[in-house]
Amino acid sequence: MQQDRPVDQDECFQADGVGPFVSHRQVRLADGSVGDWLSRHHRKRLVLRKVQGAVHFVQLCLAQLWQPGQLNWWIGVTFAIGASLFILGSVLNLSPELAAAFSLSPNEVNAVYFLGSIPFTTAAYLQLFQAANADPAPGEATNDRRGWQVFGWKPHDIGWLSCALQFPGTVLFNFNTFDGLIPSLSWWQSELAVWLPNFVGSVLFLASGYLAFIEVTHRWWAWRPNDLSWWVVLANLAGCIGFMISALFAVVLPGGEIDWMATVATAFTLQGAIGFWIGSLLMLPEAAE
Repeated sequence: MQQDRPVDQDECFQADGVGPFVSHRQVRLADGSVGDWLSRHHRKRLVLRKVQGAVHFVQLCLAQLWQPGQLNWWIGVTFAIGASLFILGSVLNLSPELAAAFSLSPNEVNAVYFLGSIPFTTAAYLQLFQAANADPAPGEATNDRRGWQVFGWKPHDIGWLSCALQFPGTVLFNFNTFDGLIPSLSWWQSELAVWLPNFVGSVLFLASGYLAFIEVTHRWWAWRPNDLSWWVVLANLAGCIGFMISALFAVVLPGGEIDWMATVATAFTLQGAIGFWIGSLLMLPEAAE
């Protein structure tokens, strides 16, 4: 088990990644040994480990049930809360009789999505803040900045770029879900105020999710079922794909909403939310110290 060491004690002699991004380095440590540096683990201060079977996985999960001193714990829990509310809103939308059983109007059901968008944005910002304030990678110049960075600017850093795309995507979902509560919108008003933020936000989510995926795989695609971080980013990417498909079917046409398209859009919102819920919960054992 190898944890990151201070930058000035590591010498990078091999780098690896997709396109212009470096997500994996082999470093020679101060004691002469060789270790792996991984972008995601460095940014999130994760321990480099392999999960040794189901029992070990359960132990990691139990260890992370209550860790409020960890930023990673708050990110995972907050994302999970947002995803849970999106799941609830989608189930209520797909089952009007269930919503009626709780005396919920369609507008009140839509409010569940808006409530869910708030923890999504909160968690996305926490991730961006974490990435903005991560230490330089081995071989990179030390930054002489003072104090905390609110957003940072690291376009060469695949992890920061992923977070920087996701955060405005969540803000657009705030607008999209809030505007959906406004009654009696015309089709073009719905198109501009509801669908367009949904579509652009979903594009940003998809780009962010894929960057997070290749940050872990160091390839355009890789199958690594023994890597817990791979499962985290795969589940989140599946969620991003679900949200993107949902946005495509949620387009508002001049003739009004088409029932089957609305149903498909809601079903993929549900699938996307489940993907994020799974990915969020897997972040907890991933962050075990």
